[in-house]
Amino acid sequence: MRSSPPANPSTMSSLSSSSSKKQALFITSLIVLWYSSNIGVLLLNKFLLSNYGFRFPIFLTMCHMSACAILSYLSIVFFKMVPLQPVKSRHQFFKIATLSVVFCGSVVGGNISLRYLPVSFNQAVGATTPFFTAVFAYLMTFKREAWVTYAALVPVVAGVVIASGGEPGFHLYGFIMCISATAARAFKSVLQGILLSSEGEKLNSMNLLLYMSPIAVLVLLPAALIMEPNVLEVTLSLGRQHKYMWVLLVLNSTMAYSANLSNFLVTKHTSALTLQVLGNAKGAVAVVISIFIFRNPVTFVGIAGYTMTVAGVVAYGEAKRRFR
Repeated sequence: MRSSPPANPSTMSSLSSSSSKKQALFITSLIVLWYSSNIGVLLLNKFLLSNYGFRFPIFLTMCHMSACAILSYLSIVFFKMVPLQPVKSRHQFFKIATLSVVFCGSVVGGNISLRYLPVSFNQAVGATTPFFTAVFAYLMTFKREAWVTYAALVPVVAGVVIASGGEPGFHLYGFIMCISATAARAFKSVLQGILLSSEGEKLNSMNLLLYMSPIAVLVLLPAALIMEPNVLEVTLSLGRQHKYMWVLLVLNSTMAYSANLSNFLVTKHTSALTLQVLGNAKGAVAVVISIFIFRNPVTFVGIAGYTMTVAGVVAYGEAKRRFR
């Protein structure tokens, strides 16, 4: 019986190199999708809410959640992108519903703030999420970090204070809504860790979105009809005036789902540290692009404040990594 010839080392090396290149290309494509989806939905939100005359942030959020509900169902049930994780009890369903309501509040608040604030300042305030996360984690779980970690949060807050003073388009109500949305986003992440921490109740982000989205739609629909009573009339009127109105709404809603999907995939195929670094850079990219598109005035003080905030976020992430 003839033995098979030994594998050629150069051939194996070539196959390994080819596989590595494909993996790197795949991850790069995911990051590009994540950036374009996140920045795209942010800029389209701003365009629709401030420049287009579509002044209905609650209804817009409901459109996003409707797209997330439909596309999550298709992705998980039909395309099997991730295994379906069933809800196992009423208690677990109540926890998911609670998270959904908090999530609604954060998204609606963020969309309302975009009516009044430039995207650049909105992103500066949004960068303070780690500060609120640390505060809620301490208040709700009594989890303490090293003093160096808390010290890194000082420039995060100080930067926003400085940026606020140097922001030509500062609007108090918009600022309050933006801070509230940022705090709600941090509260949701801490609450999620508490409510769905047991092994039997853990859901990956795609399954969680599948169950949260329909609940969010049920919450937002009556809210939109009560607080934005002329939404259907104005939307139909805008649709008749601007032939691309419906295209923009559908594209915006699809991007909202794409941002969630790509965030999940980037998290799955890279490390938490990589995601954090990419997230910080994403905010800066969004600021630069928004300034070019919307031509909102910026000052040296505002740029300095935002830079300080981002530097503080980077320092906070590094401190958490070293002292955990």
